[in-house]
Amino acid sequence: MSRRRKYRKPGAPNLPPAEARIESLTLDGRGVAHVEGKTVFIEGGIPGERVRFSYQSRKPNFDEGQVLEVLEPAPQRVEPRCPHYALCGACSWQHIALEAQIHYKQQVLLENLAHIGKVTPETVIAPLTADGWGYRRKARLGVRWVAKKGRALVGFRERSGHFLADLSRCEILHPSVGEALETLQALISGLDARQCIPQIEVAVGDNATALVLRHMEPLSDADTGKLLAFAEARGFQLYLQPQGPDSLQRLWPPTAALYYAHPDSGIRVDFEPLDFFQVNQPLNLKMVQQALELLQVGPEDRVLDLFCGLGNFTLPLARRAASVTGVEGDAAMVARARAAAQANGIGNTDYFAYNLMDEAGLDRQPWLRQSFDKILLDPPRAGAREVVTRLGKTGAGRIVYVSCHPGTLARDAEILVHTHGYRLLGAGVMDMFPHTSHVESIAVFGR
Repeated sequence: MSRRRKYRKPGAPNLPPAEARIESLTLDGRGVAHVEGKTVFIEGGIPGERVRFSYQSRKPNFDEGQVLEVLEPAPQRVEPRCPHYALCGACSWQHIALEAQIHYKQQVLLENLAHIGKVTPETVIAPLTADGWGYRRKARLGVRWVAKKGRALVGFRERSGHFLADLSRCEILHPSVGEALETLQALISGLDARQCIPQIEVAVGDNATALVLRHMEPLSDADTGKLLAFAEARGFQLYLQPQGPDSLQRLWPPTAALYYAHPDSGIRVDFEPLDFFQVNQPLNLKMVQQALELLQVGPEDRVLDLFCGLGNFTLPLARRAASVTGVEGDAAMVARARAAAQANGIGNTDYFAYNLMDEAGLDRQPWLRQSFDKILLDPPRAGAREVVTRLGKTGAGRIVYVSCHPGTLARDAEILVHTHGYRLLGAGVMDMFPHTSHVESIAVFGR
């Protein structure tokens, strides 16, 4: 049964396997091929390879497939480290060498800039990379009690369908959790509430690992005792979440803090386990340093930091600039950013809580009526079109844009270049999520 799910998803067309030559990769990391003139997107293929594949779906303009056998492997193909790679959907590129992964991501970025944004960077910035294993510090693990197995599963979903993959370990999660999946499975299996726990949120700081247990029913005293004993013995910070994010309750230890540091700036950022923070801390430190260098911040500069979050960029910027104004849509995050500035002895920042996707009220924001020398923005996948259309009026001579989606970066780059008269001085990729097709990038614009 597991072999069937590996190669065919429910409803897949009953067609014999076919052969194809992989020509390129899509934005989501699938191979592109053509069979009898029709485009086929093939999971698991690398450009240059000849593969035998099974059809997963057929549509009027394209088909979808899954590699069954590699007939002519590319030089970039490697043996996946994870024993669960063929089943688990958490990462889909372990069959590609790391140095080739970042090369393909760079191609995706440049193609998006050219085709969507109609812009070409004057310089291609060298890729930023860090260790490709055990890097993931933020994750949401699914939990499911499987009566037929007599135990709980904890981990990520399978590549096809809605089943949880049966995992014993994870090579990309931080080792404190990635090597403890079987221990977590045993813990959940021994609880009275094992059928009422749908997920565990993971947050790893420089100092500790926190787990947030989502539970749909109240826990018994016996379950609470087991969880306390587990957290104390294993050194985890443990939280309970009976309802929404506001219901978060610390179970162990009585007082706890999570933080990560920017050693070069002498900054410590405290955060809560459900806060957004960058999943790959070694890469994040390199990214922040590169952003500061590209922005060329001087002691007289007034800087605007949009989508500032907890102050990941704001606080290091404040060490170099005359002043930094941070804007973030989540009021609780803004409060923690203010507290972080105070805790780090930084007095030249101010903050505004505003949803930067709300275009209707943007022009009334007091910070947008000010002038700034430099701007940094780090939006979500949807990009920053609403505010980018107004950045020209700030008078900023230099803008650094950190992006987690090359398509929306390209769209916004077109506005900055072709409407506001900026030049795309440079753009490059950063491997925030090794072994996945996720493309993190950075671009710098100047007058």
